[in-house]
Amino acid sequence: MLSEQTRTIVKATVPVLEQQGAVITRCFYKNMLGEHTELLNIFNRVNQKKGAQPTALATTVLAAAKNIDDLTPLLEHVKQIGHKHRALQIKPEHYPIVGEYLLKAIKEVLGDAATPEIINAWGEAYGEIANVFISVEKEMYDEAAWKGWEEFTVVDKELVADDIYQFTVQPVDSTKVNLKNLPIVAGQYITVNTHPIRQDNHYDALRHYSICSISDQGGLKFGVKLESSQNNNPVGLVSEFLHKDVKVGDKLKLSAPAGDFALNEKLIKQNDIPLVLLSAGVGVTPILSMLEKQISVNPERPIYWIQSAYDDGHLAFKKQVNALLEKAPNHKKSVVLTNTSKPIDAEFLKANVPAHADVYLCGSLGFMQTMIDHFGILEHKADMIHYEPFGPKMSTIKV
Repeated sequence: MLSEQTRTIVKATVPVLEQQGAVITRCFYKNMLGEHTELLNIFNRVNQKKGAQPTALATTVLAAAKNIDDLTPLLEHVKQIGHKHRALQIKPEHYPIVGEYLLKAIKEVLGDAATPEIINAWGEAYGEIANVFISVEKEMYDEAAWKGWEEFTVVDKELVADDIYQFTVQPVDSTKVNLKNLPIVAGQYITVNTHPIRQDNHYDALRHYSICSISDQGGLKFGVKLESSQNNNPVGLVSEFLHKDVKVGDKLKLSAPAGDFALNEKLIKQNDIPLVLLSAGVGVTPILSMLEKQISVNPERPIYWIQSAYDDGHLAFKKQVNALLEKAPNHKKSVVLTNTSKPIDAEFLKANVPAHADVYLCGSLGFMQTMIDHFGILEHKADMIHYEPFGPKMSTIKV
C-alpha cells in the first residue's frame, strides 16, 4: 500500500506527464534498449521508430498517475497489455530493468525538477504498478494453451488478397499442443518468433498475427499482410520474411493464442441487438473469425458486414466471407473500395450502422482512431464499440 505522501507526489506530477510523457518514454526506450540490447529480441523496433510504443507507454504511465489512489479502473488496460506481454514472453525479471530506466529517463528529461522526493515516490509507485501487471500476467501464463514457444510446421500458404497470405500451421509435437482441444477465442492472435536473415538484422523479431478461423480443420490459421520496406527501414521485416522466405514444410515458433478482443458472449444467442463487423485491409482477419463464431452459434442474428480495402485485389478473404454470409439469412454486406469511393465517414456509418448495434472494429491505428471519432460524433454508446488496432492499443486511448 502506497503512503498518502507518495500518492500525493505522484498525482502532482500529472501536469508534467501530460506535457513531457512522450519525451520521457522515448528517452526511456533509447537508453534501455541501447544498454540492454538483448531486449531487442523482444521489443518491436518498427513501433519504436513510428513512435507508437513510446506513446502507448506514456499513456499508461499517465493513466497510472491519475488513478494512483485506486488502480482498479486500470485493470481493463492492464489485462490488454498483459496479453501482449504474455504472448511476447515478458517475465517478472524484466520489470526491475524497466523500472530502473524509467526513473533514469524521468531524471534526464526533467533535470533539477526531478527532486529526490519525486524519484523516490515514482520508484515506489512503479513497484506497486509492476506488481499488478505481474499478478495479472501470472494468471495468463498459467492459463495459456501451451508454455513458451512451440514449433509448428507450415502446411499451407494461400494468397487471400494481393498483399495477404493465410498461413496454416500444425504443431510439431502434438503431445504439447493438441489443436482439437485448443480453446481458440474468435478475435485472438498468435505471436510468431522469427529471425529474418537480413543484412541489418541481428535479433529475433516477434510479431502478433490475428487468427483467421476458430476451426481446427487442417490446422491453426493466421493472416499476414506484406508491409513493404521503405528506404531500407524494416517496415515489413517479419512480413517480408514470411511472404518471401517461408515455404510449406518450414518450421515457425509460436506462442499460445492471446488477446481480449472477443464477441460479447451474452449477445451471441439473441437477435434484438445487431452485430456490426467493420474492418479495413488486413483488419478483416480477426473479424472473419468473429463472423464464423457468430454463425456457428446463431446464424439468425442480424449481421452488418462492412469491409474496406483499396481495390478489389486488396479485398481479403472474399471466398470465405461469401461462404459464411450465405449461412446468415439476416445479413447486410457493404464493401467500400477507396480507389473509387470516398473512405468510410460518419455519414456512411449513420446510414449503415444501427444505433443500438454491438460494433467490432479492426484495422490500422489511423483507421481505428478515425472510426472511433466518427462514432463519437454519432454518440454511439462507447461500451458497444470494441476494437483491436494493429499496433499498441494504449496509443489510441485518451486518459
